[in-house]
Amino acid sequence: MSGKYYEDLEAGMLIQHAKGRTVTEMDNVLFSALTMNDQPLHLNEEFARETQFGQRIVNGIYTLGLVVGITVGDLTEGTIVANLGYEKVVHPNPLFHGDTVSVETEVLSKRESKSKPGRGIVQLRHTGRKQDGTVVIEVERTVMFLKRPEEK
Repeated sequence: MSGKYYEDLEAGMLIQHAKGRTVTEMDNVLFSALTMNDQPLHLNEEFARETQFGQRIVNGIYTLGLVVGITVGDLTEGTIVANLGYEKVVHPNPLFHGDTVSVETEVLSKRESKSKPGRGIVQLRHTGRKQDGTVVIEVERTVMFLKRPEEK
């Protein structure tokens, strides 16, 4: 598996995820339509042009999903049991069509599961930045990871 096991993670560890993703108009419009979010800030260029942003902004829930998704290959692929929660989601700056998102993950803390042997609970902070380094999202995420299987 390419994901990390509980034992591979230590508080203070920083992971720079190699994958980035350029957000397209189609990503934003399709996600907004699929989730029945008809907010004109996401869908109506004429409306959005008159706002402080001057153009449509990318749906924040899409941004959250994208940032978590970018981390999968380096962090949780095949080693996650469950996402237990998302906290402190902030969007300090807007994301626009054509921006490229990159992600850094910091391991905040970890502890062994009290009720599930062979598993551990890890608190992460994901920070998503666009191409100029501007932070577009920060989120703290609690994840239950598998422990490394014992050698036979």
